[in-house]
Amino acid sequence: MADIIQLLPDHVANQIAAGEVVQRPASVVKELLENAIDAGADSIKLIIKDAGKTLVQVIDNGKGMSNTDARLSFERHATSKIRTADDLFQLHTKGFRGEALASIAAIAHVELKTKQETDDIGNTIVIEGSRVASQDVVVTPKGTSISVKNLFFNIPARRNFLKSDTVELRHVIDEFHRVALAHPGISFVLYNNGSETFNLPICNFRQRIVNIFGAKTNEKLVPVEEETDVLKISGFVGKPEFAKKTRGEQYFFVNDRFIKSAYLNHAISSAFDGLLKNGTHPSYFLNLTVDPQTIDINIHPTKTEIKFDDEHTLYALIRSAVKHSLGQFNIAPVLDFERDPTLDTPYNYNKSIANTPKVEVDKSYNPFNDESVSKAKAVAYKKEPTTSWESLYVGLESKGTKTQQDFSEVHFESDEATVSMFSNDKEIEHTHTTYQLHNKYIVSTIKSGMLVIDQHRAHQRVLYEDFLKNMTIKEGISQQLLFPLELHFSNQDIVIINQLKDDLQHTGFVFSSVKEESVEITGVPVSVPESEVSIILEQLISDVENEVPDSNFSATDLLAKSMAKSLAIKTGQSLQKDEQEHLVNKLFACKEPNVSPTNRATFITMSVDELDKKFI
Repeated sequence: MADIIQLLPDHVANQIAAGEVVQRPASVVKELLENAIDAGADSIKLIIKDAGKTLVQVIDNGKGMSNTDARLSFERHATSKIRTADDLFQLHTKGFRGEALASIAAIAHVELKTKQETDDIGNTIVIEGSRVASQDVVVTPKGTSISVKNLFFNIPARRNFLKSDTVELRHVIDEFHRVALAHPGISFVLYNNGSETFNLPICNFRQRIVNIFGAKTNEKLVPVEEETDVLKISGFVGKPEFAKKTRGEQYFFVNDRFIKSAYLNHAISSAFDGLLKNGTHPSYFLNLTVDPQTIDINIHPTKTEIKFDDEHTLYALIRSAVKHSLGQFNIAPVLDFERDPTLDTPYNYNKSIANTPKVEVDKSYNPFNDESVSKAKAVAYKKEPTTSWESLYVGLESKGTKTQQDFSEVHFESDEATVSMFSNDKEIEHTHTTYQLHNKYIVSTIKSGMLVIDQHRAHQRVLYEDFLKNMTIKEGISQQLLFPLELHFSNQDIVIINQLKDDLQHTGFVFSSVKEESVEITGVPVSVPESEVSIILEQLISDVENEVPDSNFSATDLLAKSMAKSLAIKTGQSLQKDEQEHLVNKLFACKEPNVSPTNRATFITMSVDELDKKFI
């Protein structure tokens, strides 16, 4: 029998490796930015076109590469970061596998320009699908410029699986944020389709957070500092009152490398126990410094998941450090059962000097003197004369008789109606047609049996069709606010709000101004309470970033779904009888009452026959 095992060609092996390393344009951004940092650059520019599908370019002022190094950098498992297997446990750089550039070059058109400081001219290499198209000398500044064009040009199936430009751009910006936050000592600039989106100068960690997420973020941060032999923690957590419905602003950095860890995230959540509303998540930006020998980074292709030697100790340290900071800055309430709060000095009198009390004594007072006692009583109260006390009882008999006669003529406005336990059923009139079960379901009777409605999903369907109708016919009813509502968002969030502004106005929102980091709202839809506006817009931005389709109609549809999800009555909310009946009537007046906007059943029916079978 002939041999059937063969060695794969290099370009095929590179494409397979690209499936692990390069999942979307954001993966290319991450690898190229990390290479620029490893090159010692202190100024990095990222240029994006069409969310990275057409172009991803990174320009740095690092040490550059020689002619030979430039050519070898595109070979598989070629790296300058490690020499032996032991180096994997002493990593001080970002990349170390030597697969990134080879994988990227296998599925895109790559152009590299690089020059070292000691060289007069640089080198340029053009690679198309693992094939070197040209290599020549070029005049270029010190550092490296690498352009990745037409990603997945030779794998159309992978390109078709990419999401819309809005979603892919969000992933790119997320990777940019992760790298920029971990390195505040490097300046970063991001250009998207020719316009400058971020310009982050060299600064400290707090300033970097504020520059990315907006000036209003500064007042939300609580510093966290702790240093032990095992772990050094530095950074910030967000105040509980600014917790969000989404997990967007949660960043762990281990030795300047962004990581994801559900276990350590739980340590933060437990530190906030009792301080957060249900369904909200705290923000945090924490730098963890540990011995490189105690972690293993080489367990995941994207290097965002790492293994710790002693996770339990890290969990306890992080939890106690965050809890200590919340208590130290008076964020968490302090319980002291031995302290009397009535003895606390009011804030207005905190620095004032107490006046010495003066005691005045009447030296002429004699308690045994009758005259002095009567004078004291005279001062205390004025005694009424009681000479004609007998007159108080004159005519009492006649008054009593009259009163008795009056009471005999009293008529009650309404008599209390009571029903006998053994009265005829026909005499009792049933007025309630719906019942609420566990503040979650609405139970109603129908001719064939029983109807059970999920109140949350049903209300979603009702609101969804109302919002969709208003946006389609552009006749949303708005209620004006007594005072304008000012909300603060990041630059990227403001871009999304501008895109959805027209559709939001058709639902009833009124925007008086939209600035770089804030939005002023003077009117909201009738069904939207003022306190929910911020939550609705945050949820809407999150939905748009993650699942907005390409067509305008679908974007409108998503907007209606997102608002319905935010405003629908929640499980656990008690409803009055008229509210239950109104919801049932509104649901069955919808075009598609059977399913919620997310295609889940809104109600089920149970016939009498099915109930009878339960008792067999």
